[in-house]
Amino acid sequence: MFLFKKILIANRGEIALRIIRTCKEMGIATVAVYSEADQDSLHVVFADEAVCIGPSNSKDSYLKIPSILSAAQITGADAIHPGYGFLAENAEFSEICSSAGIKFIGPDSEMIRNMGDKAFAKETMKKVGVPVVPGSEGVVANTELARKVAGEIGYPVMLKASAGGGGKGMRIVHKESEIENAFLAASNEAASAFGCPDMYIEKFIENPRHVEIQIMGDQHGNIIHYGERDCTIQRRHQKLIEESPSSAITEEVRQAMGAAAILGAKSVNYEGAGTVEFLVDKDKNFYFIEMNTRIQVEHTVTEMINNIDLIEQQILVAAGEKIELDGYRPVGHCFEFRINAEDPENNFRPSPGTIEYLHFPGGFGVRIDSHVYNEYVIPPYYDSMIAKLIVWGRDRKHAIQRAKRAFEEFTIEGVKTTIPFHQKVLENEIFIEGVFDTSFIDKQYK
Repeated sequence: MFLFKKILIANRGEIALRIIRTCKEMGIATVAVYSEADQDSLHVVFADEAVCIGPSNSKDSYLKIPSILSAAQITGADAIHPGYGFLAENAEFSEICSSAGIKFIGPDSEMIRNMGDKAFAKETMKKVGVPVVPGSEGVVANTELARKVAGEIGYPVMLKASAGGGGKGMRIVHKESEIENAFLAASNEAASAFGCPDMYIEKFIENPRHVEIQIMGDQHGNIIHYGERDCTIQRRHQKLIEESPSSAITEEVRQAMGAAAILGAKSVNYEGAGTVEFLVDKDKNFYFIEMNTRIQVEHTVTEMINNIDLIEQQILVAAGEKIELDGYRPVGHCFEFRINAEDPENNFRPSPGTIEYLHFPGGFGVRIDSHVYNEYVIPPYYDSMIAKLIVWGRDRKHAIQRAKRAFEEFTIEGVKTTIPFHQKVLENEIFIEGVFDTSFIDKQYK
């Protein structure tokens, strides 16, 4: 079996360390890249080699393609794993890696470009019969057209950036008088965040659940899915808690959603790890909203419930191996809680600084993915997530109890974190009963 000799990880923090661990278990040498602000990060410490690629700001380091490619070439890396965020869904980066003879561990540039364009992806899914949210036929060029399309669909509508994600370039519009200001604001935000101002419009599904399917495709035309993750607990369209299985769907809907995800992925000959995301309405109808052509932050949920290493699967697929087709076998219930350096009492304001004391929880069914340690300095330049707590239980009730116990042990001093927020959620009866929707945080924790 061919495997890569050396993989450069074009990322930072917990995901870089996560990838390094799997590479070491596979006998593959690793190269970390880091900015000046990250010189003391654990991914730098545990990689076989490390190369500084620039100053603290992302645009001068983790987003600087020439610097990353140079690091790969001088260290002799024959593959690059992009992780998530930064350049993970950058078609140009994938293309440049290929041209340089370095394997990009993920889809090719055409796939990233096509499926990363939400309007194109939606149209592709629609053609093969995957249910989609009613909306515009492609990009909406201006406010006049936006007003026309919104009137045809019916309010409320959601304005969305055609490129990017993470809640950027999105606005809910409830009436015609709001459309112009919302369109211009969302378009400007999208241009700033993604370098692309293009917008499209969808019918806003009120009080939905956000459920996604994890898929994996190989170079031989095989595609499998590993079940769903429920990512409904969000603030400002950014996920905070994920779980599997979802309490919002029936087994019949689960099977239909998985089949739809595979159908859509096969229609574009998808290769690598990907996530097909859906909204589920109160009547359990599901609608495709987008596809992420990378590993997700919340991949750990799927790993724990299926007892599978998705990073290992990504690497094997990129090396030309066939994926196992005997199906996934989820067992029990799993949660992931994102631990952000933020102050939940002050609208989740970022809280960079020095960790004065740190103690991670442990025990059966508890996993921590993190790159921080005692006296680690959290820089202000990047995403505020500093750790992920993942817990597994026999069922949802058991997993909630285990999460409560784990959070009792979880101590971070010196900076504000989302730990107290998660503890409140775990005591919330609506959450415990599993009958929430995407407005949960807005309604419960204003």
